[in-house]
Amino acid sequence: MSQEKVVTIYDIAEKLSLSPSTISRGLQNHAAINAMTKKRIFDAANEMGYRFNTFARNLRAQKTNTIGVIVPRLNSYFISAMLAGIEKELQGAGYNMLISQSLESQDKEAEYAKTMLHNRVDGLIVTLAANTTDINHFQPFLKHHIPLLFADRGVAGDRYTNVVIDNRKAGYEATAHLIGEGCSRIVHITGNTTRDVYADRRDGYRRALEDHSLVFDEEMVYETDLTEISTMKVMNRILKMNVLPDGLFVSNDFCAAICLKTLRQAGLRIPEDIAIVGFNNDATSRITEPPLSTVNYPGQEMGEIVARSLINRLRPEGATSAVETIVLESELIIRSSSRREGK
Repeated sequence: MSQEKVVTIYDIAEKLSLSPSTISRGLQNHAAINAMTKKRIFDAANEMGYRFNTFARNLRAQKTNTIGVIVPRLNSYFISAMLAGIEKELQGAGYNMLISQSLESQDKEAEYAKTMLHNRVDGLIVTLAANTTDINHFQPFLKHHIPLLFADRGVAGDRYTNVVIDNRKAGYEATAHLIGEGCSRIVHITGNTTRDVYADRRDGYRRALEDHSLVFDEEMVYETDLTEISTMKVMNRILKMNVLPDGLFVSNDFCAAICLKTLRQAGLRIPEDIAIVGFNNDATSRITEPPLSTVNYPGQEMGEIVARSLINRLRPEGATSAVETIVLESELIIRSSSRREGK
């Protein structure tokens, strides 16, 4: 089978008896070409099957209309909601989205940052990997004045814009709620505290205990990678405690649901024996039995705001936008997994 011939501006020029430069300007909607000639050019281009090379045109204009997004994992309700918010705003502004997942690895994150740079993205949105301690791989974006924003997992310093929630406040409120329900021996299951989100939630947990005259004990804090396997290992350790906890504050709903199921299988009542609060308000939290108390983390709203902030920086008047930290509101949602009768 012979390969279909690629139609060029020279073929259109020959058909219309016009110069190639006129065809080129007409296809770019140049003001120097009159409306009737432009119509002839576009009609001929469509009839002949000409493919408009938007990518090449964007490169000449020093933009690709593509925004890079690097996230830790795609199999997360929160990340999916955030990406939906980002895509909604980018699409409305005429931008495409190029997504990579670091799988919680700094090395992969650095590799994808380089790939995004080589693909000439107009801007980059990042949610950092769990083990990222060095962010030098993002320096080329600052050097080339490519807008760089961090969502959810922020970066300290006055050179970066972050869109986050107040994780200390959220951790405090979740723990204080458990205390208010009569819990005094509360375990906290968290992610890698290299990341501010988990360090801040733990700090909120500690402060709530101290403010209610309860002792903060490092041995009651379990740092994990928040996977099913690591959560099961923690639960096995908890069930072997001489004195079981009467409350659990877990840093995501998926792991909280595993904790709930494991405890019930061990014959414990939720919340009478152990009350549980999760985090994120995933769909999982609404279908467990009993439903999980959780912290509503506005993923889609976060995505929309970080995308709008980036788009504003790409506009000529927004090139000098101030670096800022945007803090979104979270909300403690109390359901049956932590609400005890008579409290």
